[in-house]
Amino acid sequence: MILRGGIVITNNPRREILHDRAIRVSGAIVEALLPAATLPASEEVVDCSGMVIVPGFVQTHIHLCQTLFRGLADEFELLDWLQQRIFPFEAAHNERSMNASAMLGIAELIRSGTTAILDMGSLHHEEEIIRAVGETGLRAHVGKAMMDVNDAFPGLRESTKESIRATRALAERWHGSYDGRVRYAPAPRFVLSCSEEVMRFAGEMVASHEGMIFHTHASENAREIETVRRLFGKENLELLDSYSVISGRSCLAHCVHIGKRELDILAAKGSAVAHCPSSNLKLASGIADVPALLARGIRVGLGADGAPCNNSLDMFQEMRLASLLQKLKHGATAMPAAKVFEMATLGGAAALGLDREIGSIEAGKKADLVLLNLGTVWNPPGGNLYSSIVYSSHPENVDSVMIDGKWIYRHGEFTEMDAERIVAEGTSELKLLLGRIRRD
Repeated sequence: MILRGGIVITNNPRREILHDRAIRVSGAIVEALLPAATLPASEEVVDCSGMVIVPGFVQTHIHLCQTLFRGLADEFELLDWLQQRIFPFEAAHNERSMNASAMLGIAELIRSGTTAILDMGSLHHEEEIIRAVGETGLRAHVGKAMMDVNDAFPGLRESTKESIRATRALAERWHGSYDGRVRYAPAPRFVLSCSEEVMRFAGEMVASHEGMIFHTHASENAREIETVRRLFGKENLELLDSYSVISGRSCLAHCVHIGKRELDILAAKGSAVAHCPSSNLKLASGIADVPALLARGIRVGLGADGAPCNNSLDMFQEMRLASLLQKLKHGATAMPAAKVFEMATLGGAAALGLDREIGSIEAGKKADLVLLNLGTVWNPPGGNLYSSIVYSSHPENVDSVMIDGKWIYRHGEFTEMDAERIVAEGTSELKLLLGRIRRD
């Protein structure tokens, strides 16, 4: 396949923006970028004139298991949000509702240009999330949430032995599945829901399996931090480091409340951070100091988190907020649009250890591409492209999405997913799930 014409934002080491180029795709790989004028017109050529071609967005913290709960957990802060809404809702999932939740989330992600994610599931029915991801064509690191401690809601808890057994079985079956698009990410939920044994097991699993990522929440909320200090006498990241789980293959969600010693740990161990600005605002958790992280060479990706603490899985919204919020503290020149775009693509890929495969448009990398139509009344052509994408664009600008060299979304329509059926099933399954909820 040859994508001819258009403007290509490469994200290559020189950060080139190429005009009137052709991208030759061979199977799942970008084979070459060539001058468009050198290629003869043929039926095999896809005309991309008027489009801006960008690498697919990479979201480094998502909860597909929560998509059904959108709009049902508003106006809470984190720990109350979990105890009074999310834990009871997740505990009420069955296989059908989990699949419906995942499908809704995946459709929204693809529709808005996201081609790869790091997802944290719930305790049960993780297979439904993995199958949904694999069969729809999305690229993902996935993992069931590990929780062998949960005094806030005992109905969503498992034994230490079962948590380890189930995680090991899922990883053995699914890591590297669907032609390598799906990889496993052991996911202890956070310090307050996991024993030291579970945390250490997850870290050891990552260390012994190529391509895995350690995924947990860390230092998200002030009450969380205070509780960790009271129970363990340490800061959150200090405790995680004492468990030997922070490394170059860990991605820690949030890191809103961290001090200098914790910043030193992240920099020394090479851990990545998933910045989730919308979620952190809606739950009143705070604003992560992203420029401080970047200044220490820490990899930072962006994520929408879950639908009930954001109400949207839209990367355009996360990019805009990621830039604007930092300007309040660091000044108008902080977090320029080009840097934020890089975080949403190559930065996210680096956070997942995938920057040699995705995140930029270069020969030899995966053909995970998004075609944007920026010729609209809200961002007409002629301005700075990074500015137009980060500050002015939204999902309506997404024309087409390709993952692994296959069109998943084309000219505003899903190629294989039935959006109407997905919405209908989600509506039906939510109604049934709400009838199963226990609040103990």
